Amino acid sequence: MARDLLLEIGAEEIPASFIVPALEDLQRVVTQRLADARLKHGEVRVFGTPRRLALWVKGVADAGEDVVKEVLGPSAKAAFDAQGKPTKAAEKFAEGLKLSVDQLGRAQTAKGEYLSARVEEKGRPAADILQEALHVAVHSINFRKSMRWGDVEASFARPVQWLVALLGGDVVPVVFGDVKSGRVTYGHRFLAPGAIELKAPADYEAALEEAHVVADVAKRRAQLVEKVTAAAKAVGASVMDDPALVDQVTNLVELPSPVVGSFEERHLDLPAEVLVQEMKSHQRYFSLVDGAGKLLPRFIAVSNTPVRDEALSLRGYQRVLRARLADGRFFFDEDRKTPLADRVEKLGRVVWQGQLGTYLEKVERFRSLAVWLAVAAKRAGESATIERAATLAKADLVTGMVGEFPELQGVMGREYARAGGEPDAVALAIFEHYLPRGAEDALPTQDAGALIGIADRLDSLCGIFAIGKAPSGAADPFGLRRACIGIIRLVLGRGYRFSLSAAVDEALRLLAPKLANVKRKAGEPAPREQVLDFFRGRLKALWGEQHRTDVVEAVLSAGFDDLVTAHKRLEALSLIVGRSDFQPLAVAFKRVVNIVEKQGRDVAGGQTQAQKLVDDAEKQLHAAFTQAQGRVAGLVQADDFSSALREITGLKPAVDTFFDKVMVMAEDKDLRENRIRLLTEIGALFNQVADFSKIQAEVAATAA
Repeated sequence: MARDLLLEIGAEEIPASFIVPALEDLQRVVTQRLADARLKHGEVRVFGTPRRLALWVKGVADAGEDVVKEVLGPSAKAAFDAQGKPTKAAEKFAEGLKLSVDQLGRAQTAKGEYLSARVEEKGRPAADILQEALHVAVHSINFRKSMRWGDVEASFARPVQWLVALLGGDVVPVVFGDVKSGRVTYGHRFLAPGAIELKAPADYEAALEEAHVVADVAKRRAQLVEKVTAAAKAVGASVMDDPALVDQVTNLVELPSPVVGSFEERHLDLPAEVLVQEMKSHQRYFSLVDGAGKLLPRFIAVSNTPVRDEALSLRGYQRVLRARLADGRFFFDEDRKTPLADRVEKLGRVVWQGQLGTYLEKVERFRSLAVWLAVAAKRAGESATIERAATLAKADLVTGMVGEFPELQGVMGREYARAGGEPDAVALAIFEHYLPRGAEDALPTQDAGALIGIADRLDSLCGIFAIGKAPSGAADPFGLRRACIGIIRLVLGRGYRFSLSAAVDEALRLLAPKLANVKRKAGEPAPREQVLDFFRGRLKALWGEQHRTDVVEAVLSAGFDDLVTAHKRLEALSLIVGRSDFQPLAVAFKRVVNIVEKQGRDVAGGQTQAQKLVDDAEKQLHAAFTQAQGRVAGLVQADDFSSALREITGLKPAVDTFFDKVMVMAEDKDLRENRIRLLTEIGALFNQVADFSKIQAEVAATAA
């Protein structure tokens, strides 16, 4: 009879950011162990609060499923001697399976004939499987930081206080350090601190809710949003949208209880971002706005317990915020006493990266690169704004406010630039060169900030790759993956047309003085190739989210130096590749490419010589190609890749006839090479859109 499983790890308060990843680890390890043991089960749920991580599995079978396996032994040659008698190898194989040699079978494999046996493997009892699985799960949760306590050798995010492990009504023995599993859990630390004895896993969620704990993360989040929204509405306000803060606060409490507070209205003359950051970063308060989205002098704090004396509680919340806002005002006023331009020189004392120099040196490089990009992208009219904004772009890093709140870099640069009388375009570019900060962030609204942002990121990419500190595995300490995706989004979003490889060359040229003494490993690709390959990898992953991976590969293989063009080619090819009539087209084009790849290496370059074409089929193909070539060139120039593809696909009948009636690999060398040149030219025509050999056609191409 199937029974439910419950595992709960009770601990001192676990950091909010640890909870969701830990629950993912817990679920992954347990479900994988059950699968490996062939132990069937139903729905799996996880629960998490600051004091607990839990997993509930519905309907766990009594035992793993039985399975019959074919086991291979020694080869037939090794199993029997010249007289056909069993060797020791055969006897030992049979003995290990508790069989006689006569009971063994034979199996044919790619390597020859082997002795074999069909062995039934009985499924293990669920209790045995789960004891091991839960032990491994509890000990293998991967926390960003762990700690040890007392004499306990095992480590965890915070000291473990209790363990619950139940299979139906039975306790599964699990030990972590000096804590043994049982059936006792605990509710809210203050509202229901007593022990709660669980009879069965099905009682878990309801028992905790009765003890003032909402254990389901999604349910607690929904309650938090509902309560905070209602509290804001009660004072005629709305909550500023901040999903990350909602997630964080959700995992700071077991029972969300919001209260509405206020701060002095005079502080509204500070930049809104400063006020929001003060409330969010230090206090985890929600900011409130009016109907027009304007910040109000009010906030919502979320307590872990219902507030008995709201006035007393609010005084505490408001007192702490009052001190934080006073600090913010002090930094803001002090910072404005020194013009932003006067802070630039101080960047020479701030190291960006040991081998690549200071922030002042970085600014000088990406300023030059941004101006180069403006010319390349035909935005040279922005050069003056770019030069000034790039010069000031990092100056706010040496201000008191950014020192206190690094998240405000760019924001404070904009505000201090305005305060110092800089043009609005310069101030905006200082802020916007950091955009986009994340996958969902908005792009810059003007060219100066966008081009500076590209230059800043490209300087980082080229510099870090050049000194041999490229990302490896999940490690990316310099955020190069994010920087690369940021560049791609900026280029495509703003429609910039320039050569990516030329931009990389220019960035490396500007970095050259810093790279003069850098030694590379033997056989290691040059930094230029590494950076371009990194872009290729990001493009493949990014575009692969919305397009067929083989189509993405086909487009990238045909080149991506102009990102805008590459993306237009991808969109056009994605539309046509889904059509039912595309597969035979792909087969024909793939055949052309394959012949060129195999036979074209030994053929000297040059154009097809029309006078050497002898068969009508090849003459017709050459004529069709010549007409299409001119039209395709014009369409590609106009970025009309859909029409270009229609022209290219119009060659299919002539290509089919050519392959049906013409022997490409003719004995006559001149004739053979001329035909290969014709196919090479046709392949080059295809390649203006994509490398069709990368597209996975359902119908296999016939070898030429």
